[in-house]
Amino acid sequence: MPDRDPPEPPAVEGAPGPVAAAAGRGRRVPPRPHEDALDIDGIESWLREEDEDRLQGLWRAADDTRARRVGPQVHLRGLVEISNHCARACTYCGISAPNRTVRRYRMPAATILDCARQASAFGYGTLVMQAGEDYGLTTGWVADLVSEIKDETGLAITLSLGERPEKDLIAWHGAGADRYLLRFETSDEALYRRIHPGLRGRVSDRLAILRTLQRIGYEAGTGIMVGIPGQTYRSAADDIELFRGMDMDMIGIGPYLPHPATVLGCEFQRRTRDHDWPPDQVPNTELMTCKVIALTRLVRPDANLPATTALSLLDTRAGRAHGLQRGANVVMPNLTPLEYRVKYEIYPEKAAVHETAEAINASILDLLASLGRTIGRGAGGRGTAPHPR
Repeated sequence: MPDRDPPEPPAVEGAPGPVAAAAGRGRRVPPRPHEDALDIDGIESWLREEDEDRLQGLWRAADDTRARRVGPQVHLRGLVEISNHCARACTYCGISAPNRTVRRYRMPAATILDCARQASAFGYGTLVMQAGEDYGLTTGWVADLVSEIKDETGLAITLSLGERPEKDLIAWHGAGADRYLLRFETSDEALYRRIHPGLRGRVSDRLAILRTLQRIGYEAGTGIMVGIPGQTYRSAADDIELFRGMDMDMIGIGPYLPHPATVLGCEFQRRTRDHDWPPDQVPNTELMTCKVIALTRLVRPDANLPATTALSLLDTRAGRAHGLQRGANVVMPNLTPLEYRVKYEIYPEKAAVHETAEAINASILDLLASLGRTIGRGAGGRGTAPHPR
């Protein structure tokens, strides 16, 4: 395995000075925020930074690191939301089990296979199959589907199906699944327990499952929400510091978007209405999300980082573009058929929920052309350009 330490990036002009003093830390940030010099206090200070000129320096450093470590390519992963059933009661998610208003579905295997063919026709290198933690998607059914898609299309296959038992993960990898995504959402243990209730006496431990995925042989992906109620600047810095220590192949970072039919969504609405946010609460803004993406690129320079759909919702005109200009190198166009896509409402008013797959694909190609970025070919594993894994 090649040395992962990146070459020293260019100096970040206008790096924040004693910004951390406002947080009671009184510490200067190193002028070159890269993997070796950017400590947790420096990360927190950048998260608190509001000066536009200084932030331009952060964006440049992240984009330069992205260009050197993973190249100009943007890898397109076709996303298919195969089921909105879920056994979990996560307090932030619109398709969690307690929400009785959700119109539940499971896509037929034949329909999912059609989506895989469409991804292949568009030239995508990967199909991402995402669902709630749905035990109606049995071990054998998913394994057979993975095998059929792999045999017919040759696509890399990413699964995001929740906290499944190790035997399921082993079977699916054996059938041909290449990657597995499981976001830990927050490294703050108390906050994690509040938003991820256990299931039938089984304690939720996503970090342990991520280690299991790596041991099995998956390319493992994780990530966080930015601005979830209860997330402080320090805990967000801890999340980024945890990314530094984890050997993750993909890291997904998106803003927390409140769903009104969830416990956390109701809390968000109440606190916003009553102006009751604590001063150390991280905002769920596009700017803050881009800071986290940029800092993550600096501490994990060869990871695949998507510009998420949720980012587009905060800024429909430029959200995804900003993500790609501030460290991201992956986009996941939604191929879910419209009749199902409108029912996969993990947060309300999802971007492009009524657009066809063809329209979404065309808009992404236009965006990449406008940014001078090229389309990545093939599976697009971590660090495939210019430093193969």
